[in-house]
Amino acid sequence: MKDVFTKDAPRPGGHYSQALVHGGLVYVAGQLPVKPGSEERHVGSIEEQMEQVLANLDAILRAAGSGKDHVLKTTVYVSDIALWGRVNAVYARFFGWHRPARTVVPT
Repeated sequence: MKDVFTKDAPRPGGHYSQALVHGGLVYVAGQLPVKPGSEERHVGSIEEQMEQVLANLDAILRAAGSGKDHVLKTTVYVSDIALWGRVNAVYARFFGWHRPARTVVPT
């Protein structure tokens, strides 16, 4: 098992890793819209928040020697399901042709 850490994503806020690599798979911890080097959540538009979350994910995947085209599944938590169309548009731009399995959880 390999611990993954990059300065290009926020430091973990607790006792966990940004990601672990085990058995050829990368397990990435949940990401918030926090800019690397900061501990505060970005409070811009939902699009800006989603872009930051995906930038963090991308940085961690690269640090693990992987990339977004290898993502098998995602779970997206959204505070208001009415925002889903806007979140999905950013998600689709990020992943492009690749369509990982996905779960959406309104919170």
